[in-house]
Amino acid sequence: MAINKTLRMLLKALSYGGIEVHASRRLANLKSLDPMKFFYKKIDYQIYNGDYEIPVRIYPPGDKMVYGDHHLHVLLFLHGGGWITESVDNYNRVCSEMAKASGCAVVSVEYRLAPEFPFPTGLEDCYAAAKALYTNRFILNVDPEDITLVGDSAGGNLAAALSLLARERGEFLPKQQILIYPAVNNDYTEHSPFASVHENGEDYLLTALKIQQYQELYKSRDEDMQSPYFAPLLAEDLSGQPRTLIITAEYDPLRDEGEEYGRRLKEAGNDVEVYRIRDALHGYFALGIKHYRVEESFKLINRFLRKC
Repeated sequence: MAINKTLRMLLKALSYGGIEVHASRRLANLKSLDPMKFFYKKIDYQIYNGDYEIPVRIYPPGDKMVYGDHHLHVLLFLHGGGWITESVDNYNRVCSEMAKASGCAVVSVEYRLAPEFPFPTGLEDCYAAAKALYTNRFILNVDPEDITLVGDSAGGNLAAALSLLARERGEFLPKQQILIYPAVNNDYTEHSPFASVHENGEDYLLTALKIQQYQELYKSRDEDMQSPYFAPLLAEDLSGQPRTLIITAEYDPLRDEGEEYGRRLKEAGNDVEVYRIRDALHGYFALGIKHYRVEESFKLINRFLRKC
């Protein structure tokens, strides 16, 4: 069903204004008040990035977790939130439902947020968590072939950047990744080459202005914005990347850059699938597994995972 006139007016009103860090965090953290959170099966653990202890949360695919099972499939999940908001707590429902819908264990990473910890701190936290999982220095003993990187929005950015960083460092290499409406570019001004920034950049909750403000808060210095680890679409060489599923949303300013990233990955010789979810807004994945756009997405995800 298309977005009707009344809904468009509501979205326009809700899209007004910019980003204020503490207010944005308070609003995002309302999701952690989910009355069902006590019923989600989960296990808290930790991984070290140097001296820093990174909290991670594990969601089993069923009632029990088999820690020594080499046949366990794992989704290593990196949450969105513009690199400045959201948390493992806020994504409890999303990750629990993802585990049930996919039949995989989900490992959600509580990476550090900007602006207190700007680029590349959050990326390095995600890399440390991935390294521990891929090299069997984690509570789950998993075959690296059975691990899939997953991220939504800023988390999709981190997943894509992590794969590029892993190729550069050569300590491990993800075999597959799922990028859900990822942020992979660095220009959301009137000079953006992507039509979706101009078409969807004002009235659909996530605005072009907000993305610019998120990136300003995320960067350590201006030069960061030219790094492919900050904006993966800038990478000159995209060869040797994981098998990739990219899911974009029709009414999302990030739509076209996500699809262009898929095109460039494929052009570089990678195995890539790209799907656009019709009538969907940025962030729709958090609507719940019974929402028909989320159901459609999980059909795509499960089909992709079965092929891996």
